[in-house]
Amino acid sequence: MMRIFVQFSACLALGLVVAGLMLLGLMFGGQFNLIDSLLLSGKPLAQLSLILLPETFWSELTGLADAAQNRALQSFLSLCAGLGQVGLLLAGGFFRLWYWR
Repeated sequence: MMRIFVQFSACLALGLVVAGLMLLGLMFGGQFNLIDSLLLSGKPLAQLSLILLPETFWSELTGLADAAQNRALQSFLSLCAGLGQVGLLLAGGFFRLWYWR
């Protein structure tokens, strides 16, 4: 069981690196409509985390008063959630390709 966890964690790390490189490629290529789609896909999870986690957590983490209402934080969380989704999708593919028997 631990071996599967470590293998999937390695696949997830690789998937997140590939997702980050993909984001850089999209930015370099000027494909901002695709980046906006990535932001939209991560928005529900970001909003959910802002609602479920307490305000003191966000204030301590960011150092901002009323951090959950900050547009920059919402946008950053949406981007992180979108990249995380892409990374998980890639990790599932890598895991199936290399370790699934």
